[in-house]
Amino acid sequence: MSQDGRGGSRTTGSGRGTSARLLARIAVLAAVGSLVVLVFAIGDGGLVVVLAGLLGLVVCAAGVWWFLAHRGAVRLLGALVAVAAPVGVLVLLAQDGLWRTALVLVLCWALALACARAALRRARPRRKTRSFPATRPQRAFLIMNPKSGGGKVGRFGLVDRAEALGARVTVLDPDAPADVAALAREAVADGADLLGVAGGDGTQALVAAVAAEHDLPFLVISAGTRNHFAMDLGLDRSDPARCLDALTNGEELRIDLGDVAGRPFVNTVSFGVYADVVQRPEYRDDKAGTALTVMPDLLVGEGVRRLDARLDDTTLTSQQALLISNNAYTSPDVLSGGGRRASLDDGELGVLGIRVEGAAEAADLAVRGSQSTGLTVTTTRRVEVTSSVTGDAGTDASGTDASGSAPGAGASGTDASGTDAPGTDEIPVAVDGEALRMTTPVVCTLRPGALRVLVPRDRPGVVAPAPRVDWRRLFDLAFGRPVPSLQGQDG
Repeated sequence: MSQDGRGGSRTTGSGRGTSARLLARIAVLAAVGSLVVLVFAIGDGGLVVVLAGLLGLVVCAAGVWWFLAHRGAVRLLGALVAVAAPVGVLVLLAQDGLWRTALVLVLCWALALACARAALRRARPRRKTRSFPATRPQRAFLIMNPKSGGGKVGRFGLVDRAEALGARVTVLDPDAPADVAALAREAVADGADLLGVAGGDGTQALVAAVAAEHDLPFLVISAGTRNHFAMDLGLDRSDPARCLDALTNGEELRIDLGDVAGRPFVNTVSFGVYADVVQRPEYRDDKAGTALTVMPDLLVGEGVRRLDARLDDTTLTSQQALLISNNAYTSPDVLSGGGRRASLDDGELGVLGIRVEGAAEAADLAVRGSQSTGLTVTTTRRVEVTSSVTGDAGTDASGTDASGSAPGAGASGTDASGTDAPGTDEIPVAVDGEALRMTTPVVCTLRPGALRVLVPRDRPGVVAPAPRVDWRRLFDLAFGRPVPSLQGQDG
């Protein structure tokens, strides 16, 4: 054991290296064990287990596609297929007495993947976001949204706690939308030496840009609904009051700040399907219902908008959805809200593009994951997004356009996706969850190290995201080359 910078202790690099090698060997042995079980079970239906599992996955993915991309009878059929496929596989395995073989295979692979991720997490040199000593702010200014997160500001007594620590607090009026950036600039003019926000990520980004502009520290209070930015900073999302500890016992991080067409973002910028859906007025009250209603028009309808993106060294064409992130997420799990960013100061944008045109491509994505041709995961320093509309603008099966108006009614010039028809150059964009429209080409860049974030020294959410499983490296770690250097592990 050796002492860290605060008098605590941490495991030495050699200890971590030994445990990483042991975990890697367990992972390899578990993977080999699953193959051995399969070989010995071939005569007893082991091959049937594998083929049935793959077929079930393919059919289930096709059913999900039909459910999302169609309406009426086809949507109902898709739902039935998506549910029946895994149920059918389970029934087949149970009737043929193959469930024990399937269970052993699943357990072996689960053990292999768990140990593989743990081994690679321990073995890889982990560079944490650098922290710097911070002085206690004397004139902190905080903006709090009482509606964010279902009323977390009031529920956790954030106003009283902040004022007790010497901060000046402005509580937004839910019935009178305010220009939070203007409020922040006024506070700076009055001598504020720290800006902070208790609210959603979109509000966080606007005030963070003002803090970066004046080189002031910025305080994040996790009072939003999802708090993705707070999560990746390692803050306590279950108790936003703990974020205020930074005012008395904090440290400073220098992180990157995203920019999309001159507007700041701290998490993500979305183009395509998701951005189209959140533009709908009814989305806030019925997210799932709105998405299901408009999804067929956005995926396969006439006049569907497709996206092109020019990156530093490559071009993506005809994408249905693009997600640009302030630093890269460790996996495509970000689509379901489960992704995390390993660091926020790498100086690169994460790019995730999706293009799935039919049930076959949906099945390919389900089976091959990030190796599928329908999914692009990469990083870059600059993204330029443009769009095109395929075919002619049309109407859905109900005879109305996607906005719910009869053809020719209301504002003209919209296609079936609810966006402008060919000849115009505005596209829907979701910036940190906020629905906007921007003129193409839309350029996304990054301002490396532009934002000073004040965080508590004790951050319970700081974890190492699970790395992608690289079996070649895992074999090297288990039986080949020496364990890589483990510098920086105490972060």
